[in-house]
Amino acid sequence: MKKTLVSALTAALVVGAASTTFAAANPFSDVPSDHWAYDAVTQLAKDGVIEGYGDTTFQGNKNITRYEMAQMVAKAMAKTNVSSTDKALIDKLAAEFSDELNNLGVRVSNLEKNADKVKWTGELRADASHKEVKNTDGSKTKTNKYPLKFRLEPSAEVNSHWHVNARLDADTNLNTDGADNNGKDKVTLQRAYAQGDYKNFTVKAGKIPMAIDNVLLYDDELSGASMTFGNKLKATVEAGRWDMSKGLSKNDAYNASAVKSAFKNDTTDMYGIGLQYSLGKASAGASYTYLKSDGFKSVGGYSDSKNEDKASTWGVNGYYRFDNNAALGGMYAQNTDAESYDKAGSVEFDYQGAQKANAGTWGAFVGYRHLGQNVAFDPFYNDAEAGQKGWVVGANYAPFKNVVAQVNYFDGKSLVNDKDASKVFGRVQFFF
Repeated sequence: MKKTLVSALTAALVVGAASTTFAAANPFSDVPSDHWAYDAVTQLAKDGVIEGYGDTTFQGNKNITRYEMAQMVAKAMAKTNVSSTDKALIDKLAAEFSDELNNLGVRVSNLEKNADKVKWTGELRADASHKEVKNTDGSKTKTNKYPLKFRLEPSAEVNSHWHVNARLDADTNLNTDGADNNGKDKVTLQRAYAQGDYKNFTVKAGKIPMAIDNVLLYDDELSGASMTFGNKLKATVEAGRWDMSKGLSKNDAYNASAVKSAFKNDTTDMYGIGLQYSLGKASAGASYTYLKSDGFKSVGGYSDSKNEDKASTWGVNGYYRFDNNAALGGMYAQNTDAESYDKAGSVEFDYQGAQKANAGTWGAFVGYRHLGQNVAFDPFYNDAEAGQKGWVVGANYAPFKNVVAQVNYFDGKSLVNDKDASKVFGRVQFFF
């Protein structure tokens, strides 16, 4: 799975009661001694590099979150007069909490007085997939793909609140030795935007990642702006221009030449608003997106009686975490302007999840998806595709640090002809 719900949420450090011996040896008496970072934290505390909340504890029995640990690591990284031994320990902790440090963004950069203002991250991603779709006449169409992607994601500090981000993708296909049928590779600028982070408020402007329904409906970029504000209740609004032909080129249900021609070079205005409320282990949200294109008039069955040229989509989602290992999430959306294939939904149960910084970690999931192609225009899933419904299972594993492998399997039907469809998908990612 391109990205699981579990990966971002299962890595909390749960603290318990420590033994008397550990409490005497470690000033952070509520950091469990069996965590891998125990020795590093103990040594850095002894050397006066890492500090707690002033009373050298994490406030009694309060859980240590990865965000809080990242703040401590950031402060340690800002210190200049540390020994080479302590520096190695800090680097090890920084690698473990690299995602959280990156999410802290400018605040971390301000603490790292001697750090480079431009940071580069990225990945090399190798995929392999085998897809089978049964046709109306009983024959099968089989498709094998072996894409290879090299991705660079630079981030540069502007000032205490602003930084700029970009994403460059270089794509090729191993089976054709090129990104297209002519054997040519391609490099594309996927994202380029400025981001401002303030208390309970974030703004992005430029070529930005879509922020609303970007899992079920739109896994793409938007040329425009978005704003997110709030704490437990977050509101997001976004507006801009979207190249529909790029998004729909991945929607196999729209492969008819007439439809492809209708949406070719079709850049449309797009607007959206979303609300998300989080409380403890649960979160829930709702959204609305709108876009308009004459291309919809060429899609048979989209809106034949009304000749609609727009898509108005409502969506809801819910998520609940049972414990540190298990979570259940689901989402549903409907395009009120389409007359057919206008509903999409997904429900998924996740167990644990591979963490790229921790070799040996793993995760698994099982779910069901129904992806009507006239609402799930460009879903992000690597198993079921637009225009399909059925069961999905998958697993991921980190065999080495910063290396993650995953495999997904879909078994279901095509919505158009109700014939069998299946897909096996594998991916190996090398992060840097």
